[in-house]
Amino acid sequence: MTNHRDQKDVVIDIRKKLKEAGPPITKKCTIYRVPFDIRKHKVDAYTPKIVSIGPLHHNTHPGLQNMERHKLIYCNSFLERTQTDVDTWIRRIEGIEPDLRRCYSEKLEISKEELVNIILVDSGFIFELFRKDYCKDWSENDTFISIPLIRDTVAVDLFLFENQIPFHVLTDLFKLSRTTGSDAGNNAIPSFDELTFHYFDFYNKPKLKFDDESISISHFTDLVRTFHLQHPQENRPSRRDELLKHVPTANELSEAGVHFKVLNRDCLLDLKFSGGVLQMPQLTVEDRTEVLFRNMVALEQCHYPLESYITDYICLFDFLINSSKDVDTLVQQEVLVNWTGDTDTVVNLFNSLGKNITQSNMNSNYLFVSQKLNVFYRNIFNKMKSTLRRDYCNSPWQTAATIAAIVLLVLSVIQTVCSIIGVLPKE
Repeated sequence: MTNHRDQKDVVIDIRKKLKEAGPPITKKCTIYRVPFDIRKHKVDAYTPKIVSIGPLHHNTHPGLQNMERHKLIYCNSFLERTQTDVDTWIRRIEGIEPDLRRCYSEKLEISKEELVNIILVDSGFIFELFRKDYCKDWSENDTFISIPLIRDTVAVDLFLFENQIPFHVLTDLFKLSRTTGSDAGNNAIPSFDELTFHYFDFYNKPKLKFDDESISISHFTDLVRTFHLQHPQENRPSRRDELLKHVPTANELSEAGVHFKVLNRDCLLDLKFSGGVLQMPQLTVEDRTEVLFRNMVALEQCHYPLESYITDYICLFDFLINSSKDVDTLVQQEVLVNWTGDTDTVVNLFNSLGKNITQSNMNSNYLFVSQKLNVFYRNIFNKMKSTLRRDYCNSPWQTAATIAAIVLLVLSVIQTVCSIIGVLPKE
């Protein structure tokens, strides 16, 4: 009898667990917890330092608590300035709450009320922060956030992959405040797209337009990735079911006669090799570079596994840079700007970014260029020309001396031949 009851309890328990299981990950999911195998190499690169946005890092770290008060102040300021009814926002968030949960890869172990509260406060904070940044409307009440170090750290926190709210949710709430609040009908107020592009303008090197209908944004991490890729999806290079097998290092290529030249474009996909010249966009490596690339790569690993263009770029540089000599070569030829002040830091950066990364295909342009580089590098005549140029023609004086030595050598050979002919017996 006891066994029967125990079995019945087990069945009830299993059924309860099955019923409580959340919906499967669907195409609506755009925000993921970074996989452990990637995260373990640099936990800090995926963790906000000052401000948490969305549910994944809410109340997870004592260092984030100080900003909660500032988020409330900014949210309240936005709602009061726009005279937006809080109840209207709450009802809208409650209406989309089930779909909102599906935007996250893991089951959110928080109540509906708590999730609504997080989205409301974090959205209001973002709107007011972006508005102040756009209008340069800083006051004494912004003393903490207006500190350059704090502002820069907040900006980095806002593009972290795990620290996101779906962009369509933010856009919807912002539009709601414009249609129901005091800003209704005021066309002078920028759209949320424009405010967002302005806030992340540092990464928008190609100067993409906020009203470009070909640009689709899932969240801020996705936007920063789009800035680096520049091209709309339909104009990006095709992909092949093949991976880079080998590319000589920058120093090896240089010794073989390859010259590096800055390509005056800001898209990382642009890479050209012709006539012994490898052209690529200039890359500046500074303190936030590792965090930036790690989060874009994590996004691609989770959401764009078959379109991993940023990961391709990291893979290419992992081949090009293996030692300090490689960094020095790229810096000397100006395709790399090193603001870290240490070549080993750059070496370790690119050699670690690709760890535990999975790829199933590759940018066809990168494959084509790598093949041409390998052919050029294996050509013995290219190496001989490069050695001659480096060792004997490195300066005008050295070139002149080399030519003079060759002339003297030729004259000496001629003189020797003539002497031999002169002593030969005549018939």
